[in-house]
Amino acid sequence: MGWIKNIKKEIECIFERDPAARSVLEVLICYPGFHAILFHRLSNFLWRKNLKLLARFISHIARFLTGIEIHPGAKIGKRFFIDHGMGVVIGETAEVGDDVTIYHGVTLGGTSWKKGKRHPTIGNNVVIGAGAKILGPITIGNNCLIGAGSVVVKDVPDNSTVVGVPGRIVYRGGEQVKIDEKLPDPEAQVLQCLMEQLRDIEKKLKELTKEHIEFTSCSLENLGHKDEKGR
Repeated sequence: MGWIKNIKKEIECIFERDPAARSVLEVLICYPGFHAILFHRLSNFLWRKNLKLLARFISHIARFLTGIEIHPGAKIGKRFFIDHGMGVVIGETAEVGDDVTIYHGVTLGGTSWKKGKRHPTIGNNVVIGAGAKILGPITIGNNCLIGAGSVVVKDVPDNSTVVGVPGRIVYRGGEQVKIDEKLPDPEAQVLQCLMEQLRDIEKKLKELTKEHIEFTSCSLENLGHKDEKGR
């Protein structure tokens, strides 16, 4: 049967991408990412049959059991592998291609409350590192690597490597890409602001120290004059 063949392919892809997998039995009982995919296949089928409440209930049970939340409306391709998986969130209008691998803490989320397409589209053969956030109705091309902890809010072309907050393309087609310095970097701006404040504090501290030394010197001189007069 077709669904049994698909399950076999899901298991095979786990052995290909996770060297820790030792047996089929271990995958069947110990891999929450695999369980989440099975639950999603069922809930997505019910969602497409317009049994939306039941589909949502099944996805809710899956989240409780696996720590992975995949909306039943999301479109997931073949041989999708979620490694570890805790904290993964995939929104309703997200689309994921074939042979995609994601790690724990990944969010395929939205940036708007408007109905319609509001979640990302992920191409084929994409790897998304732990904690990465891909937000909005953007497109991640085929054969891309998204670095751990990256926040991606713009389209990414095929064969690209993205890192940072906000996400920057550092490699494209195997060649290094010069980073656009005009792109806003909130972390760099905060660090720059802190460094400027630190320099101001050091400057004021030096001035206060200098004033204190001058005041102490004057006080000692005045005290010396008084002693001479008193004698």
